[in-house]
Amino acid sequence: MPSGKTLVIVAVTSIATLYVASRAAGLVLSTLTITDIDIKGTQRMAPGEALALLDGLRGSSMVTVRLESWRQKLLEAPWVDDVAMRRVFPRTVTVVITERQPLGIGKIRDGLYLLDRDGLVIDAFGPKYAEFDLPIIDGLSGGDGSTDEARAALAGRVLGELQRRPDLARRVFWVDVSNPDDAVVMLKDDTSLVHTGDDQFVERVQAYLDYAPRLRDNVPQIDSVDMRYGERVFVKPQGTAGR
Repeated sequence: MPSGKTLVIVAVTSIATLYVASRAAGLVLSTLTITDIDIKGTQRMAPGEALALLDGLRGSSMVTVRLESWRQKLLEAPWVDDVAMRRVFPRTVTVVITERQPLGIGKIRDGLYLLDRDGLVIDAFGPKYAEFDLPIIDGLSGGDGSTDEARAALAGRVLGELQRRPDLARRVFWVDVSNPDDAVVMLKDDTSLVHTGDDQFVERVQAYLDYAPRLRDNVPQIDSVDMRYGERVFVKPQGTAGR
């Protein structure tokens, strides 16, 4: 049976060991601080803009920092669709940004805005985005002038589906979503208004293109064409009230 003196020595040794381990752990934590932030994936968003949103992350502990809270800050930026952040020991945090893709130019009140695949605003459209050849989206504003959710959702579905057919998307000049149940499309070099309903946009626009030569043989000046009823195509000549 160990003596009291032995027990005291063991206790002192254990405390000393814990103290050394604690100091060592503290030393390790103090040296594992974030000094580098590596931003990847940005094209429209400047890396400096992302770094500004991460102001305060540099100098934090690599071990204890909550990266999710910083990720949420980045998600608030207009161009950011998604963010992945990871620790690269000993001192680097890598940030991979997925940017939102502009698919249309929305008319809202008296302004023009870049819209994403959900019909939501990315940024005000201006000269710095002049290279974008995107369809104009009209009819987004409700009676109070604000963006109507149902109309924005319809615009998003139209833009999203058209991306399945880039060749077709490039031909679309204008889309009107004033009626949330009927997107009206106008193509480049074609003044006809094509009613496509609230789904099957690609199929109905393509069907119009297939029918157009025959339709114009019978109705040279077309005001609008309703493609919502399968093989029954309703044509409204210019200058008439009916269809």
